[in-house]
Amino acid sequence: FLPSLSIMAEENLSVVLHAKGDLRIENRPIPEPGPNDVLLQMHSVGICGSDVHYWQHGRIGDFVLKKPMVLGHEAAGRVVKVGSAVTHLKPGNRVAIEPGVPRDMDEFFKRGQYNLSPTIFFCATPPDDGNLCRYYTHNANFCYKLPDNITFEEGALIEPLSVGIHACRRAGVTLGSTVLICGAGPIGLVSLIVAKAMGASKVIITDLFAERLAMAKELGADFQLTVKKEDGAQVLAKKVKEILGTQPQITIECTGVESCIQTALYATCSGGVVLLVGLGAEMTTVPLVNAAVREVDIRGVFRYCNTYPMAIAMLSSGKVNVKPLVTHRFPLEQAGQAFETTRQGLGIKVMLKCDKNDQNP
Repeated sequence: FLPSLSIMAEENLSVVLHAKGDLRIENRPIPEPGPNDVLLQMHSVGICGSDVHYWQHGRIGDFVLKKPMVLGHEAAGRVVKVGSAVTHLKPGNRVAIEPGVPRDMDEFFKRGQYNLSPTIFFCATPPDDGNLCRYYTHNANFCYKLPDNITFEEGALIEPLSVGIHACRRAGVTLGSTVLICGAGPIGLVSLIVAKAMGASKVIITDLFAERLAMAKELGADFQLTVKKEDGAQVLAKKVKEILGTQPQITIECTGVESCIQTALYATCSGGVVLLVGLGAEMTTVPLVNAAVREVDIRGVFRYCNTYPMAIAMLSSGKVNVKPLVTHRFPLEQAGQAFETTRQGLGIKVMLKCDKNDQNP
């Protein structure tokens, strides 16, 4: 990390990844919003596993870091300036930022699956800059006004919450569903929160770490199962059935680990759905024939779309509570410590506070 910079009145401190392992805090010019954009003073930005992965490895799959990139995509801030064509927002509005903005009105956009558009802009996915900085411009149509009873941190958590909403929608979670969730990290936990809000009657969640399962219990999980690395997939599937009293109709797999995907397929009842959220190795060995002959549907998800209005409604009404997910907070200047905390897997969600005059949630 660079030594503390001489802070100017209007500095735009930004957390920039230059290369694998090379994370810096630097001052960048404050951008000007285009006609359809807004300039935001950033407030709260969560650190995602993908941010840490880019820092540690310089790539995720085909997305490779080739030039310096600002990190961060779980974010909320305040509008300070609006572009000439923007009518629905004005300076002072508090907004949650949806990081994926389609660049083209292609077939995916027209079908309402804009997340699948191959040319989509997405914060902190090479080569697109993220919003872990003091000032940031974003397409105004993908900034959502926050009601007064939603904090900036809750606004930032709408991004991971959206993954849970999209996952539960794709899996068909509904009133009375029985659900298995593999992995109690941030995405497993938001999937749990959403599944319960959508009416799931019984949710069982698995993880290696007891403290994560304790958080899951607090957030409404009906059953928790601590797993060990050496547990066999079929043995675990049997355990799930014993604890639930039945095989789950839906399994949401949030780890990407091969053995967990195997467990998910074995555990799910015939005619059920396995939803793959976690990303792991490109090639994975799974009991495909077992799933096929039992008509278990295997579905994937890529981020989310059309989730922010629902997320805001769920938070504002009190139907879901994401506040317990934030376990650590750091000022923007301490981004190094914040990233290290996330890398070590401490707590659940680490939040960076970008407005030096307002460090409140």
